[in-house]
Amino acid sequence: MRALVLNAGSTSLKLSLSEPSGTTVALPSLPEALERSEDFDVMIHRVVHGGDHQTPARIDDSLLDELHAFVELAPLHQPPALDVIEQCRRQLPGVEQYAVFDTAFHSTIPAAASTYAIPERWRRRIRVYGFHGISHSWSTHRVAEAAPDARRLVIAHLGGGASLCAVRDGQSVMTTMGFTPLDGLVMATRSGVIDPGAVMWLAHHSNEDVLHVLERESGLLGLCGDADMQAVLRRGDAGDLDALLALDVYLHRLVTSIGACVACLGGIDALVFTGGVGEGSSHIREVTCARLEWLGARVRPSIGDLAGEVIELTDPGATVRTFMVHAREDVEMVRLVSALDDCDQ
Repeated sequence: MRALVLNAGSTSLKLSLSEPSGTTVALPSLPEALERSEDFDVMIHRVVHGGDHQTPARIDDSLLDELHAFVELAPLHQPPALDVIEQCRRQLPGVEQYAVFDTAFHSTIPAAASTYAIPERWRRRIRVYGFHGISHSWSTHRVAEAAPDARRLVIAHLGGGASLCAVRDGQSVMTTMGFTPLDGLVMATRSGVIDPGAVMWLAHHSNEDVLHVLERESGLLGLCGDADMQAVLRRGDAGDLDALLALDVYLHRLVTSIGACVACLGGIDALVFTGGVGEGSSHIREVTCARLEWLGARVRPSIGDLAGEVIELTDPGATVRTFMVHAREDVEMVRLVSALDDCDQ
């Protein structure tokens, strides 16, 4: 499959050409990518919210209408992805396009973990969807190759957005993001989980746009004024009290949420770090594992740059294996669409 892979984030657009050999080439801009239409046969888009879709889907008018209905549930990510799809359809109407959904990997979560304790009339629409599914799927796949005996994984996708996924035998059984990508861990600008009573109180006692504040002014940014983890770590090293509080809050939520995933799995065989912070910050990995040493997680000291897509960090004597996986959502998207075509045939 020769594919143009398009991953539209809230503030960026990642583009790559994928060859049948598995090699990929990054492209700098959408106009340049579309000018190279002779180099690809299909376009594959990451879409954060896919509703009930469990597999990739061919893009047509009906699907787009469906995906537009989810914009308010993923306001940072859904609009830019749909804008890119519309632009591609206008400029290359003859090229087949697919959507790959971040929610799809979590369709295996059992009802006990995906159901909110609300009236049935609300439960028809309000449930745990989960996100970052393409990344969690990629990490699941790669760790299965590296450690086939590791049946119970906790995957920490830590970046500007962040979520955990508890995986048993290759399937998602719990995740920290819920009905929207606002839920769960502390993120760069998103609050993560917050008492719904507090949200209602703010809605009634504040003149501010509460959703905007929780989406764009909270998380690390709200705690210390910096959304970038590297900047927060530098400030923490210098003794900045706001940055130290932000790190403590971030790590408290991360470690206790990992504990919840382990409880759901009934144990853990491997802890997996991925995403910009998960891959790029040895400090976050090491402190997280130090706080989980009672569980059997321990990583060897940082050894500088780590080459390879899957790197084992387990310290000798640890009973829980620890991996770092370089996120390759583009490769995983091609794999998922290729598998769909194989089934169709």
